[in-house]
Amino acid sequence: MTASHPNSLATYGLFLAWAVHDAEELALGPRWLRENLPMLRERFPGVPEVVWKAAESVDEREFALAVGVMATVVGAAAVAGARTGGRSSFYQGALNGFGLHGLVHLAQAVVVRGVTPGSVTSPLVVIPFTLWARGRLRRAGVLRPAGLRGTVTGLGVAAAATVVAHAVARRLTPRF
Repeated sequence: MTASHPNSLATYGLFLAWAVHDAEELALGPRWLRENLPMLRERFPGVPEVVWKAAESVDEREFALAVGVMATVVGAAAVAGARTGGRSSFYQGALNGFGLHGLVHLAQAVVVRGVTPGSVTSPLVVIPFTLWARGRLRRAGVLRPAGLRGTVTGLGVAAAATVVAHAVARRLTPRF
């Protein structure tokens, strides 16, 4: 690879790192939430009831489908990054959102004082991969500075993608 093109691991690697991370979330997500919902309700009484009801209703099928929807988004971002030598705004935004969401997982673990779905792979995979890939983009001269606006946008896009993935999954998951 020339100095102007980050290697494909920095672009396609986004999907690989995401898959490792979301495997943890698939393994722990809905069960962890069911088991910890009473503690969460007690610790955070200001959270609106509609949030707790939505959380209670997510089952393994719906969660897995939401992960599948997100796989499409992350995969498309990785491909866009590879096709543009890492220059794609979509790819860089997804990369930034991925790394920032890893920080959110760590904050969640601190708030609940324990392991939460995603908190194990965030410091081991999500954050290190994001920093490494951003370094590759920087050395290739294609990294756009994130800044405060980029950080807020990255978090917003990650949150919106998660909400959309769950909304699609809810719509497609049969209710019994």
